[in-house]
Amino acid sequence: MAKILIAEDEQDIRALITFTLQFAGHQVVAYKDGQEALEAAGQETPDLILMDVRMPRMDGFEACRQMKADPTLKDIPVVFLSAKGQESEINIGYEAGAVEYLLKPFAPDELTHRVNDLLQKYRK
Repeated sequence: MAKILIAEDEQDIRALITFTLQFAGHQVVAYKDGQEALEAAGQETPDLILMDVRMPRMDGFEACRQMKADPTLKDIPVVFLSAKGQESEINIGYEAGAVEYLLKPFAPDELTHRVNDLLQKYRK
C-alpha cells in the first residue's frame, strides 16, 4: 500500500480518483488546490503526488516547481492529470519536474495501472 496525495479542484473527479486508488489498496489524501497540496506534502510524505494543472490559488505547475525546490519534497514523483493535452502544456509539466503527464478523461483501471507502474519505478 502506498500513500498518494491528490490535488484536484473538481470535487467529482477528486472523489473518483480517491475511490479508484483506495479500491486498489492505496491510502489517499486529497486536496482541492496546489497551495493545499504543497502545504500538506511535507506533513503527509506521500509516495506519489497526482495533480491537476488548472486549479485555484496555485496551479499544479507552480506547486510542482516549489515541491522540486524543497529538499524534503524533491524526490517525490509528481504526475499531472489534465484535460489539456497540447504539447506545449505537456512540456511545461515535465520542465516543472513531473515524471508523467496523464490526460483526462481516463479509465479507472488505466489510472490504477499507471499509478502502480510509477510506484514500482520510483518507490524506495
